[in-house]
Amino acid sequence: MKNIKIDLTNAIPFINQDDFNKYDKLTAEKNFLINNKSGKGSEFLGWRNLPNEISQELISDINSTAKYLQEISDVIVVIGIGGSYLGSKAVIEALSGNFDYLQSDKKIPAILYAGQNLSEDYHFELLDFLKDKKYSIIVISKSGTTTEPGIAFRLLRKDLEKKFNEDQVSKRIVTITDSKKGALRELANKENYKSFDIPEDIGGRYSVLTPVGLLPIACAGYNIEEIISGAKSLLNLSENSFNENPIFQYAAIRNALYLENKTIEILANFNPRLNFVSEWWKQLFGESEGKENKGIFPTNISLTTDLHSMGQYIQEGIRNIFETIISVDKTKHNLTIPSDDNDLDKLNYLAGKSIDYVNKMAEQGTSLAHLDGKVPNIKISIPEINEFYIGQLLYFFEKSCAISGYLLDINPFDQPGVEAYKNNMFALLGKPEFEQETININARLKKE
Repeated sequence: MKNIKIDLTNAIPFINQDDFNKYDKLTAEKNFLINNKSGKGSEFLGWRNLPNEISQELISDINSTAKYLQEISDVIVVIGIGGSYLGSKAVIEALSGNFDYLQSDKKIPAILYAGQNLSEDYHFELLDFLKDKKYSIIVISKSGTTTEPGIAFRLLRKDLEKKFNEDQVSKRIVTITDSKKGALRELANKENYKSFDIPEDIGGRYSVLTPVGLLPIACAGYNIEEIISGAKSLLNLSENSFNENPIFQYAAIRNALYLENKTIEILANFNPRLNFVSEWWKQLFGESEGKENKGIFPTNISLTTDLHSMGQYIQEGIRNIFETIISVDKTKHNLTIPSDDNDLDKLNYLAGKSIDYVNKMAEQGTSLAHLDGKVPNIKISIPEINEFYIGQLLYFFEKSCAISGYLLDINPFDQPGVEAYKNNMFALLGKPEFEQETININARLKKE
């Protein structure tokens, strides 16, 4: 099997080469902290060796549960927010055909999502869609009290209780939660729901290779063992020396560019199936690095689509950006551009060429144009989009994110800032035990 490759050719000119050479030692030092669990947030490093530690027993349990849910369901609704749904959605979207959701004769249940927003219309329309469907629920929450998934689970559980008897309802709900404590664990034990544990030492955004991600992916019909195998191959590669280690190189070049005031990273792809991989990446790096007034701001674009919207800014806007491109070597299908007798669109010069060839030339041309526009380019290449290489890509970003965070001297495994909006929301909603906060925030709003 091949591996992910990284090309820094179009980024190196923007940094001090002598300073960059120091990252050989620095990345090795940060990797040592991870391997020995001696850095900040070391209690949340359970993901590091996870691909080697997932038991065959757990894989079999996940696959048999997925098969059962497939047999009894037209639709499986995954309830979760942040890392509790982004990882599985990223993988499922990457591996699915672009129009699979329109297939009327699908043998695999549709995978839908709830609790990832607070839109009343979204959840009303979801319930309306499910009216005549046999559906099951996978609810993912460490505590069981997170507002968004908690509301969605309450709505969907009540709906299931109207449709099915108590025994059938319990067989249509699977929980993924803390092994010992929390509201969802208590409910799962009480109602005898099938349940999987979220490891205590793995945070949500690093949880895609736990049941959090693997169960929904298996329910969608994909080979989770191949995903784990891909991640395992990158785990082994992550111990190589700097020049043979794309993980070290990516973490290093990001931080070297950051020191040159390149504070915004744009993740770009030329395949729409990777759009949600970009969304997962955005959470991984944004929540991990954005602390203590530090961090690279992660954003993403889909190309060539966004060249007709964001292309102008990238080419000539403020020069505080750099670009990382995920390039896919091989497509799943082949489609040749036909010739046309009239050639009114003047495209006969492309006749006989594949669309992917044109896409690759657009990719190369875009990189050169952005380079001319003083935008550093990093290129990450994967051989093709399948379970194995998506597994590689997931672990590649997880490990590089951890090392990158340590290079910034922050804890890449906590998210203290996330609590700010929650506390304000709870105060505005009048949540019990937030009485004083409610008084304070209402007084503040009255002043404003």
